Amino acid sequence: MSMPMNSRFRLLAPAALAALSTVACGGGHTDETAAERGTPLRVSVAQVTRAGLADRFEVGGTVVAREHATLVSRLMAPVARVHVSAGDRVRRGQVLVTLDSADLTAHASSARAAADAAAQGGAAARAEHEAARAALALAKASYDRVATLHERKSATAHELDQATAALRAAEARVSGAAARVQEAESGLSAARAAGSAATATAAFTRILAPFSGVVIERLVEPGNMATPGQPLLRVESTDRYRLEVRLDDARLGTARQGDDVPVVLDGSSGTTEVDGTIAEISRAVDSGTRSSLVKIDLPPGTSVRTGTYGRARFAGAAADSLMVPAGAVVTRGQVKSVFVVEGDAARLRLVNVGPAEGDRVPVLAGLTEGERVVVAPPPGLRDGTRVAASGPAPARPAATEGR
Repeated sequence: MSMPMNSRFRLLAPAALAALSTVACGGGHTDETAAERGTPLRVSVAQVTRAGLADRFEVGGTVVAREHATLVSRLMAPVARVHVSAGDRVRRGQVLVTLDSADLTAHASSARAAADAAAQGGAAARAEHEAARAALALAKASYDRVATLHERKSATAHELDQATAALRAAEARVSGAAARVQEAESGLSAARAAGSAATATAAFTRILAPFSGVVIERLVEPGNMATPGQPLLRVESTDRYRLEVRLDDARLGTARQGDDVPVVLDGSSGTTEVDGTIAEISRAVDSGTRSSLVKIDLPPGTSVRTGTYGRARFAGAAADSLMVPAGAVVTRGQVKSVFVVEGDAARLRLVNVGPAEGDRVPVLAGLTEGERVVVAPPPGLRDGTRVAASGPAPARPAATEGR
């Protein structure tokens, strides 16, 4: 027949109890104590109480920079120079990589020359248009004179036909010249656009830092052939970091945007605890893990590096738990115990406790509600020591045992 959890924690083998009692009193000294002389040892006691306690849980994740970028090439060209190495700090707009620009510079120069030629052609077309308009004015004047003379019977029909034909020819030349002007202007616009595109493409040979930060990885060396989309460098901002964790569907409701969340960061020099803030909760659910991404902003100035492992502590639903003062728990290695006052004697009791909540500790097993425990046990206290307790009076025996 199995024994209840609480009863198992109460029963100690005499040898183990004696050993714990000896450790609790600070060693195996045989000096006569006040209790052995018949004088009870004065102790302060507190009552085991029941209180609502949030079900806290931890979720691990990875630290990333809030601003990070992988710089890539936008064209195919040999790498002429890499100006930085991993770990170098850079400023916004700084040139990080230079590609060979000989071919692109030649194309840009050719495009600019074509634009200049188109501009000259446009000037010639406009001059021709002006000449055609002048010729049209002369032809119109001649036609008007011949038409007047023809009405007076002073000019023949043949002369009128010749004047009319000259007028129509002058009008056609004006229309043609105007069309050539439009063509020249369109050519000039196209040439200028080609020049701008060539200049912009030539500018792609200089890879600039998008923001101030640090180079975390160098992926190319001088002499390599850069191709469109090929990663060259990775940079990140060192101003702000965030911890990215994943919460499953069942616990996603415990996180809300803007909530403060304790974060524990594991570094080479030990652990660091900071207060983070939930900045973003992804609406997408991973089909494999049934979890959503939660991004937690770390305070400005947090000393951490990308890739550091961190743990976020979330508070779940509240549940009743037995609580005792943290000072009542005696820790020896992995064993935790308390002294329970039973009548006029202190009895050593093994307990199973959870993480401390401020100055109180939740008791998972080993005690019942209403029992009195010794707070800050004095060095001379051991199992069975007579005590004079000061504090809450003994409670009535509980009808049922706690956890």
